[in-house]
Order: sequence, then structure tokens, then C-alpha cells
Amino acid sequence: MEPFAFAPAYELPVWPFTPPPELGSTGIVRHPIVIVGAGPSGLTLACDLAQRGIRAVLLDEDDTVGVRGASSRGICYAQKSLEIFERLGIYERIAAKGITWSFGRTFSGEQEVYNFNLQAESVSRQPPFINLQQFYVEWFLAERILELGLTDVRWKSRVTRVEPLSDGVRVDIETPAGRYTIEADRLIDATGANSPIRAQLGIDAHASRSTDRWCISDVRFKKPLPTERWTWVDAPFNEGRGVWQHLMADGVWRIDYQMPEDCDTAHISRPEVAGARLREQLGPGVEFEFVWIGPYGYRDHLLDSFRHGRVFFIGDAAHVVSPFGARGGNSGIQDAANLGWKLALVAQGQANDALLDSYDAERQPAAKQNLQVTSRSARFLAPRSPAEHTLRRAVVALAARHPFARALVNTGRMSVANDYPPAPQLPEGGRTVQNLPLRRADGRETTLMQLLAEGTQCLGLWLAPTRAAARAAMDATASLPLRLLAIGGDSGLPALQADEKLTRHLGLHDAGSFVLVRPDAYRAATLPHATPHAIATALRTALALDPHAP
Repeated sequence: MEPFAFAPAYELPVWPFTPPPELGSTGIVRHPIVIVGAGPSGLTLACDLAQRGIRAVLLDEDDTVGVRGASSRGICYAQKSLEIFERLGIYERIAAKGITWSFGRTFSGEQEVYNFNLQAESVSRQPPFINLQQFYVEWFLAERILELGLTDVRWKSRVTRVEPLSDGVRVDIETPAGRYTIEADRLIDATGANSPIRAQLGIDAHASRSTDRWCISDVRFKKPLPTERWTWVDAPFNEGRGVWQHLMADGVWRIDYQMPEDCDTAHISRPEVAGARLREQLGPGVEFEFVWIGPYGYRDHLLDSFRHGRVFFIGDAAHVVSPFGARGGNSGIQDAANLGWKLALVAQGQANDALLDSYDAERQPAAKQNLQVTSRSARFLAPRSPAEHTLRRAVVALAARHPFARALVNTGRMSVANDYPPAPQLPEGGRTVQNLPLRRADGRETTLMQLLAEGTQCLGLWLAPTRAAARAAMDATASLPLRLLAIGGDSGLPALQADEKLTRHLGLHDAGSFVLVRPDAYRAATLPHATPHAIATALRTALALDPHAP
């Protein structure tokens, strides 16, 4: 057998275990917010809360990021997630380390059937995607959390039992120095797909019966490949199954090979077997070294509700979808961003507990939509009947010649920020607002995310209001978390320069029109002719407050 070279293993950071003050205590300490799990969603939530000045306890059973012995895991970070990372203060590190891309090609056999460029419709400061090994993102988040200094990060702390209470949750924790118990006003489960908390509470995740199996090869080539996302619907070098090819940081390529469900996972991950696949794909003379090889399998699932009393589920603890289109990890990051500002305002007494119900009302349908999209991709890439095989062959053949058919080639609709359905806090439904580059009235540059990073408050973006209306609106919302900004005009409010791209993206057409943007950069209300009373009512509605209160 041909020997294959392996690059040195990544050296991950290690943080020390510090015995918590509750060890050996006879009383039980109550904490407002406890997060369990320091993966992407748990770390994002802890960082989001710290950025907003909210203290939390973060528990993780390990003392590092990533998974020991594994390499890339999640790699594609979508624009909405990158915008969140700008607000949290780690985007520049991600952009500097990762690989920015927007162009992709899709092949059937040896033939390219279509390509796409995701940059064309974007107005955001962030690109459509950056590829970066998941452990780097977790690393940057952990360091940012420690820099902010408000989160009690407890490594080597395994949750062994949770007990829901009428006004909180009791949590038993095992550490190298012993066991102890704490209580939380609210507990957030970010422990992943195999959540022990969910299992202990007896919550049905409705997991699928079949397991989708892949083999991941992280590879460094001597001769670089094009920095594009290449996808094969039916790769001839992988027995007619799907293949994905991405570049990540450190010159490492991630190549995902779809495998039969009944495959021998140990066999497909052997270096000689993985090396033979690469030779078959790229030619016998290709020079490379392995960084990591590993099998990957999953069953999708979706909870009926992401809130159970004082326990909230985020990320893979709440939902698992197929990896097609990078809708898994990105969705968990966006769960955290949706929940973070709501927890912060409730903790600060500026919103009612009912606002926390909107987390489930918004993110559960988003996860359901992602599951529907990725399940269709899975059926296209792994047809289950002769009729489905025939349909796929016909679609691929048409796509090579006719533009209309290219939309039917389903190799994974790329992750986008989900729209939210109409609800009590979102009467019009919710759409994301992209991170537009902006200029203040004095010419200084800023962005929407930089404005949202300055405290936990909604933004009221108002097109050329009058001075009288601006003064009255400030009086009407003085006790509420709102920052009013004028776009153009001479209202006396802090102002942004008028820009056609900005007003078009926000849907502001006439002087006096108004958009209310939530702290997670979702549009909460659009008022074609804003009045101070209408602005206050829209804001109170968005925060689950009595809209008719004076």
C-alpha cells in the first residue's frame, strides 16, 4: 500500500479549570443565565450577552475548542453570521484567516451544468461566504468572551442532571474537583445533536430513521486548485455519488464524499482508501498531504418547540439538518443572535417575558424551512426510486442547455437569513436588514452592525422627519430602548447621509417614512407616514409590551 503523508496535527488552545466558588458550599447559588455547551451557538450567545453587558455562566465539559482528533467540521459561514460576528467584534479576524468566496460551479460527471456568483445581489459589507475551520471561529469567540470579561466560563464542567423548577432550573455539575449544584433563572441548552439535557427531559426530537454518511478529507495540495466551490451531483470518481470541494484556511482543502448508508466507516476513512479516491478524482500524479480524514454521519431532527418553560434549546440541540448549503451551523449562530437581545432586554427589565416566546415563534419555523430545503437536496443527491433517478437525469441534461432548468439542480440552496412569519411581536413578519456601509452626517463611516453594537436597543431609521415630529417621537419613546436616526433632512436627530442604496434596501420612499430595526438586524415594522404615536406603538409591540400603554 502507498504510504500517505500527514501534516502535523493542529495545536488547539487549552484553558485551565478553575474551581468554582460553589464547590463545597452548603447553599445553592442562583445565576440569571446559564449556557451549557461551548460550541458555535453557545459561544455566540455568551459573546452576544457579554457584548450587551449581561453576565452569564458558560459550562463546557472540555477545556478547548473543536473536537480532539478532528479538523474542519463546520466550514462555511454565511453573510448573516458574518454580520453577527462584526457586531461581536471578531469579523476582522475571521476575514483575515478565512477564505472569502462567492463563485461556485456544479458538475454532472465531467460536464459543468451551471455556475453562480452570490455577490451580485448583496449590499452588505460582508461577503456571501467565508470558509474557515470551525475550531478557529470557536477560538476567536472564546477569546473575545474572555476579553469582554463578563462571562464566567467554566471548563471541565459536565452537566449531569437538570431539574425544571417553577421559577428556574436546578443544575448538577461534575468537575475534576468534585460535584456541585447551581440554579438558573434560565438555562440554554447548546450541547449539540446528542443533547443529554434534551434526552433527560424526555423531549422528542423526531429524528429521521436513515443516516446520511460522508467521508471528509482535509487535504493540502502542492499545486493549488481554483478558489471556488465545486460540487458534483454524480461524481464518476465517487461511484456516481455527490462530492463537495472547498478551500479553507491554511491552504487546506475540504473534500466531502457521499457514501452509502451501510458503508464501513472505518474502511472508508483509511488513508489508502481516501488516497485512492483523491487519485481517482485529481489524477495519479497529484501531490498532497492529509491533514485529517474522518467519517461523518447524521440524522436530521427538529424539536416541536425550542422553549420548554425556563429551558431554551439552540443550535443542534434544537435542530439538525443536512449539511447542504451550510444551513446547520449558520442557523445555530442565528438562533443565538435571535435569543441574545431578548434575554438581555428581559434581564434589564425593558421587555416582558413574553418576548422570549418569540424566540420559538421565529426560529422554529426557520429551522423547519431549512429542514425542508435540505431534505429536498438530499433526495436530489440520493434518489430513492427509479422515478427519482430518471427525474434527476432529465433535470441535469436540461440544465446544461437551458437556464430555466438550472434552478432545479438541487445541490444545496446556500444558507440565507430566514424570513420570520407574522406574529404578535412581528405583525408584518420579519426580514433581515443587510449590514450596509453607512456615513454619518459628518462624513464618518459606520455600518448598521456597528450602530447595533452600541447598546441593546432598536434602531428607528427615519427618512427626513420634521423637527417637530422628531422631538415628539423622542418624548414618546424616552423610556424605551430605541435609538432614533434620521436619514437626511434637518430634524435635529443624529443623522446618516441619504443614500439611494440604503433607502431602497429599507423600503423608504417618501419623506417621513420609517423603519424599525431590531437589535438582531431584523425589520420589525415599516411605517409609510410615521407619527410619534405609531412609532411608540410599533416599538412596544416588538418588545412584547402593552402597545396601548402611555
